Amino acid sequence: MDQYKNSKYQIRLPIILCVGIAAGVLIGATFSDSPPVQNDINSSMQKFKEVLTMIDRNYVDEVDTDELVEDAIENMLTKLDPHSTYISAEDRIRANEDLQGNFEGIGIEFNIFKDTIVVVSPLSGGPSEAVGVMSGDKIVKIDGENVAGVGFTNRDVQEHLKGPKGTEVTISVKRRGKKGAIEFSIIRDKIPQYSVDASYMIDSEIGYIKVSRFSATTYEEFLASLRKLKKLGMKKLVLDLQGNPGGYMNHAINMVDEFLPNNKLIVYTLGKQERFNSKANASRKGEFEEGELIVLVNEGSASASEIVTGALQDNDRALVVGRRTFGKGLVQAPMNLSDGSELRLTISRYYTPSGRSIQKPYEDKDEYAHDIVDRYEHGEFFSADSIKFTDSLKYQTAHGRTVYGGGGIMPDYFVPLDTSLTSTYLNKLFTSNSVQEYTFNFVAQNKIRLNAMNYEEFYADFKVTNQMLMDLVESGKVNGVKPNYEDMENSKDLFELHIKAQIARQIWNNEGFYPIYNQTNEVLEQAIKLFDEAGNLERAKF
Repeated sequence: MDQYKNSKYQIRLPIILCVGIAAGVLIGATFSDSPPVQNDINSSMQKFKEVLTMIDRNYVDEVDTDELVEDAIENMLTKLDPHSTYISAEDRIRANEDLQGNFEGIGIEFNIFKDTIVVVSPLSGGPSEAVGVMSGDKIVKIDGENVAGVGFTNRDVQEHLKGPKGTEVTISVKRRGKKGAIEFSIIRDKIPQYSVDASYMIDSEIGYIKVSRFSATTYEEFLASLRKLKKLGMKKLVLDLQGNPGGYMNHAINMVDEFLPNNKLIVYTLGKQERFNSKANASRKGEFEEGELIVLVNEGSASASEIVTGALQDNDRALVVGRRTFGKGLVQAPMNLSDGSELRLTISRYYTPSGRSIQKPYEDKDEYAHDIVDRYEHGEFFSADSIKFTDSLKYQTAHGRTVYGGGGIMPDYFVPLDTSLTSTYLNKLFTSNSVQEYTFNFVAQNKIRLNAMNYEEFYADFKVTNQMLMDLVESGKVNGVKPNYEDMENSKDLFELHIKAQIARQIWNNEGFYPIYNQTNEVLEQAIKLFDEAGNLERAKF
């Protein structure tokens, strides 16, 4: 797509080096004019202006004063919390795209194989599909410029193919079985980005919804998925928020409102300014106020994800399963600056219904930045006993269960990280694009056979053969990955599962990918066994 998903489904590394945390944005707040500045602020501003003027007039070399100001702003924000950020006008559009729920482009999902841009799939209903771009097309020119074999990166492709709705771009493609290049003139349009990755029935009663972030379309996507599963007979639900970095708080609130009775407290915020204080309660009849509910979280679940989890846990509405969440309880407001840049300033803290602030300490910025790695090294991913809470961090849920604040949401049921679900060799095959390239070519060469199968047949009967594994090894060799046959043999089931999942994704998209991929989701596998406990939690309220 212009969705750039070539690395989205790479196998998890055993140690998580970093977690991208999207800003938790308080949407719907109105910001009045700033209060009168104090004399000390006027004095500081005058001093800064004097220094900048002296540099501009007198410094021995030419300087870019705009760049000096940008650097000064960024350095100033490092003295605050880790989530107050400055975004230049140039970077603002790209920074907001993930949360807007759409972008403007030509509507393809692509990958880069052997320095060539390959169309994985034209997006359904998008402008590329409309003009006849096909899966497997190799893009060799964009607006007459050669883009094959010149070291184009994902960012380069984005810059060339994205653009305002209504503008035109011309691409030349090479297609299997056709001589010469085929030229397409494409009018860019709005391209949706989905934040509900998958929703399907695990069995006749248990539904599953995976939410990857909270964007401007998340609630609508979620509600449609919830209603779809109810029509399929769903009585119990798994809501998967693992790795969800957050986003728009109002969409998190709306999601929780589908699970809680009217007037139940969802979240509240407290800040320095009264206008930044708010409280959100359930306000309507929800689609799933009754029925067993389990929420999956891990160390990558943050911000809006923690709002959802904390509200459902504190109201004793859901059983929380997984590992301790990230611990981001700060709310950022986007504030526009005169040159088109943006300040995302922390203006309040949010609190769960029991009164918990789940923001972890951030006084030491280095410790904050390395917190996830430190958790892994201290053994927290493998044992709940390694997590220590003081009595001052104890809180009570609506029906008297003990929960904890001070650094993320602690699940009701801890699931350790399963290191048997990792393979160093498989990781290298993913990061070199070898798995994606091999499965893409396999689907292209076996389309007739695969298209003759429905998903149920594929899921039950399709087997990854030893020859397919050897072909993957050869693909890895071409991409510079040295074979490790011992690793492959020891993790053979894992290799087979990931190959099968990637093949399914190319034919049935995420709805085909996740039921197979989730066989490596140890948190989900454990959660399915806990619905009796979730039922006890539900019945205890009556």
